Amino acid sequence: MSHPLISRNADLRRLRDEGYEVSILNAHLLIGHVPYVGIDRQVRFGTLVSDLTLAGDDTTVPENHVAYFVGEEPCDADGRPLRKLILEGQPPYPVGGGVTASWWFSSKPIPPARYEDYYEKMVTYVAALSGHAEALEPTATARTFQVVGAADDDVFTYHDTASSRAGVASISQTLRTGPVAIIGLGGTGAYVLDFLAKTPAAQIHLFDADTFLQHNAFRSPGAASREQLQAQSTKVDYFSTAYGAMRRDIIPHPVEVTGDNLPLLDGMRFVFLAIDNGPAKAPIMDHLERSGIPFVDVGMGLYATESGIGGILRSTLSTDRAGSRAAARGRISTSDAGPGEYNTNIQIAELNALNAVLAVIQYKKHLGFYADADDAHFAGYVIDANTIVNEDEPA
Repeated sequence: MSHPLISRNADLRRLRDEGYEVSILNAHLLIGHVPYVGIDRQVRFGTLVSDLTLAGDDTTVPENHVAYFVGEEPCDADGRPLRKLILEGQPPYPVGGGVTASWWFSSKPIPPARYEDYYEKMVTYVAALSGHAEALEPTATARTFQVVGAADDDVFTYHDTASSRAGVASISQTLRTGPVAIIGLGGTGAYVLDFLAKTPAAQIHLFDADTFLQHNAFRSPGAASREQLQAQSTKVDYFSTAYGAMRRDIIPHPVEVTGDNLPLLDGMRFVFLAIDNGPAKAPIMDHLERSGIPFVDVGMGLYATESGIGGILRSTLSTDRAGSRAAARGRISTSDAGPGEYNTNIQIAELNALNAVLAVIQYKKHLGFYADADDAHFAGYVIDANTIVNEDEPA
């Protein structure tokens, strides 16, 4: 079946209608079965790739003239590499889905030095390759009129062109996990959702029984309207609706997670624990450990002095890796904080956001998205010293 992007856009649809094997993968445009000549003067077939610049579901004028190629080094009809086309010394370009381009191409159009659309860009590169192949095999063609299957199971309501523009679409697939959960949609938990919503996790489950009120708006991402505050929605309903504009499968649970409903967490691939009730954490952590579910616990201990607000933000990772659970338990308090500094409940939006950043970075390191030199399970930010510390590497 046709990919929605192809059907919607005249330039992509024209490529398909003229018989090119067009497909979309990780916000990249691919044309398969492109004939070219190998160094042994044999005709082969490869795949031409371009990143896509989109406005919603509409293609725009291509932002750059570079294309990529999956195949061997392309040559002319005499077996000489196409030096005027190939950008030398470039690294492999991972597209995702097991597709990696080995060659970068540069063919600048005449002034104004841009391609008007993706049809013009792709047929230019196809011609640059297939012309040499046709000199050896006149019947060689990229226009096969073969139907390319293109079922779209993306969790996003529009394509992640940020990853394709940055060339990290392939490594972003490490974040394509099963269900994840956020327990607690206060300041830090809300920012965790903001960052997590931009990853391809299959589902994001939200757990919080509280109502989204005016004070919440001042320590959460985005800007709630007066009407939204007057509606007094639960936090999970407010945030699932807000982020539902960007992605599918954000599932609200307007409940407090307790020892009575812990099975709600079964099947989660990862959990963010963003509540400040120490005793309430204990049964949740017990259940997650028994179930082998990795989690991050976050917290802020802030205090006000005459010289300003100070304190520490912390993020603690707990996994089944040897030593990790015990090390995390040593860092996470499950006692009642009582009337101490933490219960002053000072919440500042940028500190909530930074606390969430520390947690999401640990999550992404756990999945292999970020490099991790020390495998530390604890990260803390000290406000007055402006330092981030990493400690307690598991045994």
